[in-house]
Amino acid sequence: MTQTRAVRPWYRRMTARQRDEPHRAATPLELFFDLCFVVAVAQAAGSLHHDVSDNHVGHAVTSYLMVFFAIWWSWMNFTWFASAYDTDDDVYRLTTLVQIVGALIIAAGVPRAFTEGDFTTITYGYVVMRLAAVVHWTRAAASDPMHRAAAIRYAVGVSVVQLGWLLRLALSEDWRLASFVLLAVADLLVPVFAERPGMTPWHPRHIVERYGLFTLIVLGETVLAVSIAIQDGLDAGSHGLWALAAAGVVIVFALWWVYFDRPVELSTRLRDSLTWGYGHYLIFASVAAAGAGLAVAVDHERRMSHVSQTTVGYAVAVPVAVYLVVVWALHVRRQQRGPVVAAFPVTAALALLAPLGPAPVQVVAALLLVLVTVTVLVRRLKDTPAADDANPDAADPDAA
Repeated sequence: MTQTRAVRPWYRRMTARQRDEPHRAATPLELFFDLCFVVAVAQAAGSLHHDVSDNHVGHAVTSYLMVFFAIWWSWMNFTWFASAYDTDDDVYRLTTLVQIVGALIIAAGVPRAFTEGDFTTITYGYVVMRLAAVVHWTRAAASDPMHRAAAIRYAVGVSVVQLGWLLRLALSEDWRLASFVLLAVADLLVPVFAERPGMTPWHPRHIVERYGLFTLIVLGETVLAVSIAIQDGLDAGSHGLWALAAAGVVIVFALWWVYFDRPVELSTRLRDSLTWGYGHYLIFASVAAAGAGLAVAVDHERRMSHVSQTTVGYAVAVPVAVYLVVVWALHVRRQQRGPVVAAFPVTAALALLAPLGPAPVQVVAALLLVLVTVTVLVRRLKDTPAADDANPDAADPDAA
């Protein structure tokens, strides 16, 4: 008896998925989407690295935060939409691939945004991604009566803001920063406005998994950037990089550890979910910036940078401190008790003092190692049962 093979339809109704759907996991398309985004993240971190090494710190930080907003916001909007409406039909796949094209256009525009302050290419890539998202939301509005009001608000809100981004290109240089802030705030308010009639049915565990996967990918890009910088140094005969390499490895491993130390339970309340989702802008951006800072430290060790050791130290310490504070606010403070809660902000504060002394990168690595040790010991003490609980027969003198 022959079995009929299921064929993926080219088009199906975009009905909402269940929020309590079991075994909801990231799809191959979502993973491919993330990997393509890493190209843009790598471009942003690489440009930050070179600008800081050339002692253009103010320009580097401003450009980086603006570029990373476009990357993060486009990724985030697709992630939450896919959690609620992934139909995996051909139209959905093609629309998502158009969004990936937009991400690649953004990546292509990053160097010019840093060197010339020209965000035209990034804007075009951003608009391509966001208008493809409008197609997604329009399909959802047509197929899901229960959440139609929210989907229409998303489609209209995103379209209006994209018009604003295109009009921004005609403004003079004096208005570029102010207009960027205004439009970024408008973009951030679209979900607040759209979700009020009734929240779209995104899946909490799926969202936590997606954010964790993107954190891993950005950490991997950081490892790659530092490895390439150290390899270039060794090839050039700079053999004094091993201590710096060891410190960089400890920093990256510690950043991974503190993020994934405990399972995360995401609240489905609108305010809580938006705070958690928006807060990850700083987590993703700080991880990539820490990699850029470590690359600057390699340049300084090779005498190829134009900045002081203190600046090098802050290029690593500031993103690490931001990362620790945000992880503390989003994860640790909400889910843990005891000395770990205090250890995160204390470590962040000490990290910001590290550049004032010698070997700041190694000191930051040592502080992170102590923080990880504290989190492990506290978790072990909390999770280890008392002796009587571990051996119930010991409490019973009559037990044979």
